[in-house]
Amino acid sequence: MTKDFTLQQIVEVLPKSLLNATEKDLEGFQLIIDETIKLREGHINLQKLIKNFSSSQIQRS
Repeated sequence: MTKDFTLQQIVEVLPKSLLNATEKDLEGFQLIIDETIKLREGHINLQKLIKNFSSSQIQRS
């Protein structure tokens, strides 16, 4: 399930410290976001692999 946010909603939940962050802070934050996305995609792929494996084991039985 995905939820679309408006720019206004995003800005309202951002802490002021992030809005006033330096370029270096933002680069670090971006790295965290990028790695979080990779981790989430990896988790989704792992779930698919497990589901496919389970399905293939059931069909063999």
